[in-house]
Amino acid sequence: MSPVALIVGTGSGISASLARALAKEGYRLALASRRPEQFAALAEEVGARSIAVDAAEPEGVAALFADVDRALGTPDFVLYNASYRTRGPFVELKPEDVLQALRVSTFGAFLVAQAAARRMLAKGAGAIFFTGASASVKGYAQSAPFAMAKFGLRGLAQSMARELGPKGIHVAHFVIDGGVRNAARGRFEDRDAPDSLLDPDAIAETYMSVLRQPRSAWSLEVELRPWVERF
Repeated sequence: MSPVALIVGTGSGISASLARALAKEGYRLALASRRPEQFAALAEEVGARSIAVDAAEPEGVAALFADVDRALGTPDFVLYNASYRTRGPFVELKPEDVLQALRVSTFGAFLVAQAAARRMLAKGAGAIFFTGASASVKGYAQSAPFAMAKFGLRGLAQSMARELGPKGIHVAHFVIDGGVRNAARGRFEDRDAPDSLLDPDAIAETYMSVLRQPRSAWSLEVELRPWVERF
């Protein structure tokens, strides 16, 4: 039977490109987001089951996995791609916005990863990937909540990899260090600076390459940046 993949935090960039790549590899797909109606065309294109979820709510995540189990079977691969960002001078940040960044980017990742790991442990195989950012390793000015959340996500991935890797589950974290091309969000390539934005299809190709890795040489973390990005 074809493998099952679940993407949580479906958007028009990285996750959309990865959904298309997975579909080409024969995966049966579930795409989860807060507003699945915005990605109805993508779901139809890749033949995916589209599910509404608030990934930061334990009951919602439990219902999501129950739905996938019922409709497609136990996921073989899960990507957590959801995040929430708020910016501003540190002394002016609103506590509720900071909490939301942690809820979506870190706590939601924990809930989804825990639900996935419980299922994968039963069969001794599976892969759980996390989409990180420059903020996973660099805390920028006026971006403390995002750095807090993404540093936490990276720590979650590292801890999980060390615990679950020996049990057959491949955990990997991807540092997306640069802007991602996305026409839906108005992020177009500058004709005077070709390839200065990360191509989401190229990112998806790397995700797929890591997903195919033999367990004798698994990657825990991969850093991706355009060729002109400053370190």
